[in-house]
Amino acid sequence: MGDALNTFLREQLEHRRDRLESALNQFGRAGQLAQLLQEVDSALERMDQGTYGLCEACHEPVEADRLMADPLIRFCISHLTTEQQRALEQDLELASRTQASLLPKPHVVQDGWELCYHYAPLGPVSGDYVDVLTAGADGGNLFFLLGDVVGKGVAASMLMAHIHATIRTLISLHRRVDELVEQANRLFCESTLAAYFATLVCGRASHNGEVELSNAGHCPPLVVRGGQVERTEPTGLPIGLFSNSQYSARRVSLGKGETLFLFTDGLTEARSHSGEEYGESRLTDLLAARHGLSPQALAAACLEDVNAFLAGAPRADDLTIMVLRRQD
Repeated sequence: MGDALNTFLREQLEHRRDRLESALNQFGRAGQLAQLLQEVDSALERMDQGTYGLCEACHEPVEADRLMADPLIRFCISHLTTEQQRALEQDLELASRTQASLLPKPHVVQDGWELCYHYAPLGPVSGDYVDVLTAGADGGNLFFLLGDVVGKGVAASMLMAHIHATIRTLISLHRRVDELVEQANRLFCESTLAAYFATLVCGRASHNGEVELSNAGHCPPLVVRGGQVERTEPTGLPIGLFSNSQYSARRVSLGKGETLFLFTDGLTEARSHSGEEYGESRLTDLLAARHGLSPQALAAACLEDVNAFLAGAPRADDLTIMVLRRQD
């Protein structure tokens, strides 16, 4: 287990121990509180012995995302009892439903813009982040966001939900996109384990065709103008690396019928059975050839092409794409 994760979990356990001691002094040293204190002490003892995070049945590492969610876990998924496996399945189902409830409408038409996205988690939950909303006194700003939390599983999905809540709060303050990302980065650094970070694109589309983008280390969005495709490079580091990181914004003007295509690396890094990556070059060729399609049709064409490329090979990551087009 990494040093940063180990340090974080020790701090969490010691904090829980202090709170349990306080509760026991107030309510007495019997029942469930005393049992919880014993479990916390046992976990801290395993940390001192160097056995914390190892399954007590097979002695292999316990899944890191499960330890993040519950630092008292002692067994890997393979060695859970039937009852524990059923409880875990119910928790994942609830997490999946909760995450699905955070997703915006898949198709939005507003102020001369049409936007759609496709969201495909690898498992029950995802570390990909997508949101679309309006803000401003006149409701004239269309904000769109796409991001990717490092890692997979429950821990990544929890951080995704954290970013979702943070960004929504900041947008309500009517900040510029670079200010949004800069403030979100500070909050993320102050409240998240140092081993975790996220890439993020925050964009705002105006009715005059101008799009303002702040890109925190995410895959470069692609501007599709007729048969030409242009990259828009990142404007800063991923969020969560350094609390004092600064971010700038890039402006792109889209004419009628022109498109902005955003994606997570689950698309371009998808690998065939032979190990070949789908790649940005293949994506660019597809967008140039299908530039006249509507956002929904273009997204469908992209998914059809990557599935043909995979030819049945399993995906290894979450995959999300977003298509924003200025209407004719």
